Amino acid sequence: MDPMAAIKQTFFQECEEQLSELESGLLRMEDGDHDPETINAVFRAVHSIKGGAGAFGFDDLVEFVHVFETTLDLLRSKTLEPTPAIIKTLLRASDILSDLVRAAREGGPVNNDDVAAIKDELAALCKASGGDDVAGGITFEDLGFSPVLIDLDALFSEEEIASSANVYIIKFKPNPSLYAKANETIRLFRQLRELGEMTVECDTSEIPFLTEVDPEGAYLSWTMHLKTEALEDKIREIFEFVEWDCELSISSSDVDTLLNEHYDALTPADADPSPVAAPVARATEVQPAPAAAAAKSAPAAQTDAAANGDAKKNDHNAASQPQATIRVDLDKVDRLINLVGELVINQAVLSQRVSEAGLSRASSVMIGLDELEQLTRDIQDSVMAIRAQPVKPIFQRMSRIVREVAAMTGKEVRLVVDGENTEVDKTVIERLTDPLTHMIRNAVDHGIEKAENRLAAGKPEEGTLKLAAMHRSGRIVIEVGDDGGGINRPRVRQIAISKGLIPEDAQLTDEEIDNLIFLPGFSTNETASAISGRGVGMDVVKRAIQQLGGRISISSRPGLGSTFSMSLPLTLAVLDGMVVTVAKQTLVVPLTAIIETLQPKQENVHALGTGVRVIKNRNSFIPLIDVGSMLRYRSEDIDPTTQVALLIESESSSKCALLVDAIQGQRQVVIKSLETNYGHVHGIAAATILGDGRVALIVDVDAIVTGVKSDSVGSDIPMMAAE
Repeated sequence: MDPMAAIKQTFFQECEEQLSELESGLLRMEDGDHDPETINAVFRAVHSIKGGAGAFGFDDLVEFVHVFETTLDLLRSKTLEPTPAIIKTLLRASDILSDLVRAAREGGPVNNDDVAAIKDELAALCKASGGDDVAGGITFEDLGFSPVLIDLDALFSEEEIASSANVYIIKFKPNPSLYAKANETIRLFRQLRELGEMTVECDTSEIPFLTEVDPEGAYLSWTMHLKTEALEDKIREIFEFVEWDCELSISSSDVDTLLNEHYDALTPADADPSPVAAPVARATEVQPAPAAAAAKSAPAAQTDAAANGDAKKNDHNAASQPQATIRVDLDKVDRLINLVGELVINQAVLSQRVSEAGLSRASSVMIGLDELEQLTRDIQDSVMAIRAQPVKPIFQRMSRIVREVAAMTGKEVRLVVDGENTEVDKTVIERLTDPLTHMIRNAVDHGIEKAENRLAAGKPEEGTLKLAAMHRSGRIVIEVGDDGGGINRPRVRQIAISKGLIPEDAQLTDEEIDNLIFLPGFSTNETASAISGRGVGMDVVKRAIQQLGGRISISSRPGLGSTFSMSLPLTLAVLDGMVVTVAKQTLVVPLTAIIETLQPKQENVHALGTGVRVIKNRNSFIPLIDVGSMLRYRSEDIDPTTQVALLIESESSSKCALLVDAIQGQRQVVIKSLETNYGHVHGIAAATILGDGRVALIVDVDAIVTGVKSDSVGSDIPMMAAE
């Protein structure tokens, strides 16, 4: 077994975080955010990946990241302007970097032609901005004179450099995070010792009394004097993997002496002739000196910090400190959630048995049971919060899909993201990736028109694709909208007829025509392509959303675009429900869908056509649905005055009243997938286990409402038949 496997796993997990930060920063830059801190954050993300990749010997990854990092450093130094064309190149480089990281982790193939092409583009940007001429140079900024490029190799002979720049003073103080990531200081010292002669002094002044020692704390710091012929960048390479987890400074006073001796030759006539005040170390890249950073105001120094140790430390410490986190194996979290689910079921069983024993509500047993129920709910909520994650990672993946499909179709498409911090269960996020990818690809391929068609229609040449997430009625709603041409309903209808999906004389509403695109085998492309056209797209999307207990709907306006809305449960584990009885069967109705309960009166119930009834409520008429008849529990409708009506509202804001025999009470139930354990049943979302051990079905409110709307226009939908 590879002894480094666990550390590599941690590295790749951190790579995912850095890649996310990288793309977020580049997308902000694409939107016009050229703040130095944004550029610095992008640079740090790439630089961190480079350090770890070098430690594990991923040479191809290091080679690519070095070119990427050099280009970003030119942006930091304002040598390169962040134009839209350059940002697009950097975004493509981010995609390639993601592929290289994936290949390093999984061992899969990488398109070497794509890697070489983007590397050449980055190198060309560096060369065009003078990047080839700055190696080995130092820049001065904000010192009261124009920036001066100092090439030590040109100013001094090799003998002068070797004799005067061979002693470095290295001050190193680890942070607790360095040890938390399994790094060892002794390894760093051994690597430094290989560069030359070194003496080490350990500062123990910060060690507290034994009773005050934090086992995860860091109290030691070191000062090292290293005599070497190596350049400073070689020393910094040793600390690359830990530089954000420590305080580090590297200086060489001998170099300052040489620079001051040549200061008169470098200083413009109108400059302050005072000598350079702070130590300046030789660098291999264009970087502002520490004196320049000190001359700036505090905010400017934070956002335009140099790559030397002190400036990096200031820039890092100036950022807001994230909350402390730990990495936990996902299997452990899943096991914890399953155990809490069983705890909820056992608590319900206990409540049921105590209730059957006829104990008074005021008894100590019942009071203790109520406290146990509240505690169980608090534990349930806390555990579910562990799995709750923002949809940001999956939304960021979609930006790459948009770029790739837009390039393949020759279109200009801009992705606008809203609500990316909306949280949902991790399982939902993982299973949402494929259907969302299908929808994004179809939106770019079919929804957004060609540039010439958009211009002819009076639209901007660049199409807009909006991806939004929001919480609504205890669920998460994700919308994919475009400003394209909308659904061509006559063409959709004709294609469905030609493929035998609907009869030629079918009478369909606009909504029903739109939903034809979800039929298996439907495609508007006459020939298959690398993007779409095989008729396995939107039907797969609908099926995947249904498996998640969700629904998908379409809103389209010809010439203005289309919006696809997906309504999904926040979690696949638990829900608060109203337990009801229908024809001697026990059902659960999601509590978030219930507005109020009613006792129907004869004068408020009216017949509307054959088999359709409505109930009057607050001067409006609402469809009245006998759940027992709709789910085929009984063959005839029952007298509504003997029933209880649950007034519900669906995700589409449609209202109806569900007739049930009786209400047993409100209860938190653990969701069990009916489709996984049995099969899909229309009108039923899932199942649960009640306190008495019986299985109860959870009603799919939106499917019930949709069935009623279809029935009202003459459609016949078998509710309990397997699809």
